[in-house]
Amino acid sequence: MTFSPLHFGDRLEVINPAGTMGIVTLWSRVDHVLRVVRDAGIDLSSKTSPVAAAGTLYGNGLREMLRNLLHNPQIDTLIVCGRDRSGSLEELTAFFERGVEPYDNPHARYEPVEGFGTPSCVRIRGTSRILDDLVTPALFRRPPTIVSFWPLQDPDVRDELRSFVAGYRPSPPPTPERIVVPLPRVRITSFPCNPREHTIRAGDPLTAWKDLIFTLHRFGVPVRLAKGERRELQNVKVIVEEPREIPEEDLVRWGYDPVHLRRYQEAILEGTCSEDETYSYGHRLRTYFGVDGLEEAARRLREDPEDRKAYVVLWDPRRDLQAAQGHPCLVSLFFRRFQERLTLTAVFRTHNALDAWLVNFYGLLAIQRHVASACGMDPGAVTVVSQSISVDTTQMDRAAFIAAERSFRYREDPMGYFRITVDEEAIVVEHRQGDFTLHTYRHPKSSRLQHEIARDCAVSDINHALYLGRQLARAEACLREGKPFVQE
Repeated sequence: MTFSPLHFGDRLEVINPAGTMGIVTLWSRVDHVLRVVRDAGIDLSSKTSPVAAAGTLYGNGLREMLRNLLHNPQIDTLIVCGRDRSGSLEELTAFFERGVEPYDNPHARYEPVEGFGTPSCVRIRGTSRILDDLVTPALFRRPPTIVSFWPLQDPDVRDELRSFVAGYRPSPPPTPERIVVPLPRVRITSFPCNPREHTIRAGDPLTAWKDLIFTLHRFGVPVRLAKGERRELQNVKVIVEEPREIPEEDLVRWGYDPVHLRRYQEAILEGTCSEDETYSYGHRLRTYFGVDGLEEAARRLREDPEDRKAYVVLWDPRRDLQAAQGHPCLVSLFFRRFQERLTLTAVFRTHNALDAWLVNFYGLLAIQRHVASACGMDPGAVTVVSQSISVDTTQMDRAAFIAAERSFRYREDPMGYFRITVDEEAIVVEHRQGDFTLHTYRHPKSSRLQHEIARDCAVSDINHALYLGRQLARAEACLREGKPFVQE
């Protein structure tokens, strides 16, 4: 039986197809390792070497490597001699020694495979490596012997490797048949992220809403609630810098009725609750607690524009923690003057992103304008914090349509900008805001400047950060080569 890889055949260095050993170089370059092995006096001839092939193993190729081994049962030994930067050696050995365990991967599912059913996710015990369950240790009638020799720079290690290969004797495989296990296709359900740190900033509410739907569509985590399956994120913060009504034609395009939104704005300021309602926002804000929260907030700000007690709550623990139904989603409002304008921060306990977020935002516009007028300020930014925000999975096609609208747009980083020059000795980076230099960084290595700028949290926009990285790399190359540098 000769070596015949199913996967990564173009990346493997085939030495002797009739060999029964494999060399795994992990993160080290294959050509470098083979040169050292050859110099150590180990036979790598294409006709007589016991080594069939050599290749890397960064970690993500483990699924393919296991399938290659099943397809080549004559390979009984794996010699590992390379630098292990990601724990891939531990994962390889743990697969055979500890086995796998079921793992519920929230970000991906496997598509059905003809003849094999629908694979499930498993995890190699004691590691974080996720695989499909089509290949398990039980399929290997004879697991390969795994031996490690590192560092090869050590003469004693090279001597041990030479002695091991000299004493090696191949053994016939317990079954001569090749086993072919297909690689299942992965269906991404959500992209990995920290589901509690998303912040969206936009100039207007429509752009903010579309960015919010994009974020949920891409990063929302599948959950099963009492109401059904949802894609959820937690503690999402949306900042709308210039809150204003959306043009009616845009509202209609996205399925919203302008008349309904105007009526909602009127209703949210009313302090009544009809008999067929368990609660209303206006009632909770203006009547329920025996005080008109909006008028009291305005009064405090009139008396002291820097007052920080203009805080209104809608959640009643005595009732809402025990009631079976009728729980307000909007739970608090905080009014605060900032740069001579009245800002509003609203916290929602739960939020339906597709159908409720924009409607609720229109209500917040009415509330903010009412309080701003009563205390003599102009309205400023509105921040909406959604502690749990989700999309019904049955509406993901609609969410995908909205998410597809997202396109690149340039925005200035509120942290400032950078002016980069090069002198005879170093890269000089001025962190600026307007006409002022906030700080000057200086070093010949762009990597050092990268770490210093990151340490100071001087960049907040990912596009800005990528641009800065490109310019620093160019500046370092110009400094090294003695060429003039001009920032793009």
